[in-house]
Amino acid sequence: MKALKAGVIGLGIGEQHVIGYNDIAGVSVQAVCDIDPEKLADVADRHGIAERTTDYRRITEHPDIDVVSICSYDDAHVEQAVSAFRHGKHVMIEKPVALTRDSAAQLLRAQQDSGKYITSNLILRRSPRFQELQHQIAAGEFGEIVAIEGDYVHHILAKLTHGWRGRMDFYSVTYGGGIHLIDLMRWLVGQEIVEVCGMGNKILTRDSAYKFDDTIVNLLRFEKGAIGKTMSIFGPQRTKFHALNVYGTRKTFINDMPQAKLFDGDGQGNEHVVSTPYPGIEKGDLLPGFIESIRAGREPLVGARDIFRVMDVCFAAWESVTAGRTVRVSYSL
Repeated sequence: MKALKAGVIGLGIGEQHVIGYNDIAGVSVQAVCDIDPEKLADVADRHGIAERTTDYRRITEHPDIDVVSICSYDDAHVEQAVSAFRHGKHVMIEKPVALTRDSAAQLLRAQQDSGKYITSNLILRRSPRFQELQHQIAAGEFGEIVAIEGDYVHHILAKLTHGWRGRMDFYSVTYGGGIHLIDLMRWLVGQEIVEVCGMGNKILTRDSAYKFDDTIVNLLRFEKGAIGKTMSIFGPQRTKFHALNVYGTRKTFINDMPQAKLFDGDGQGNEHVVSTPYPGIEKGDLLPGFIESIRAGREPLVGARDIFRVMDVCFAAWESVTAGRTVRVSYSL
């Protein structure tokens, strides 16, 4: 088993990456980076990391680092990831990996030219409940999928009105939240999305400096005819939840907390409880599989094709909202 050294850029959620790497046999965190010197010192001291820097290049260009986690602000992802790939690193990037088609294309070229692996923290694929559901759909237990709904419901409005997201030149709640459910639906159905149609509003942030829609709904058409819907809302009056409804010709799945429901008809005896854990995941749960894929020389669970294709759907979704029309999805990979 090859020993690997990791570097982490951005120590907000990035601290969970530090913990995740250090929990993997044969992996150690060599260096960490954050633009806030106090946060940098605090995290590095608590985890006993001697090498620390406010300059990301000392991570991406570090000769001893094999894999880099990029957990910085969204608008810094591409620049930092491109640097890492150009210096021969494997890269884990927090979502979204890019904010524009052009920057995504730049990142894809750098990754493909490097021959190194990329993954992104689309963590819902690791939820035991959703993994079980994916196996059932793939086995044909649901019959043909007719419709699917996936909503990102999270009361984090202050992150738009008072955090770095609201200070960015551009931010989309679909890129930052809804992307999780778009990726999950693609993975569950096993089909690509071919067109999207959406609309949004900014009622929740109407009196704030945040400039973009805070609630967005998109309709999706999958390649074999299934219809989808996704909503990204950052200020609901409820607990965080990944709403998911799957309607097949044989079965229906309805996510709920603490238990989900599975239906195989409309009678009283056709409702069944699903107690498989949800969400049942931690932020660093994709890291062991990523390290395993690097060591084995194979694509990770969330690899380049899925990462850039879900971004292509997000780009089309935003274009649809701003243009007020249905948009065909153009895939880059």
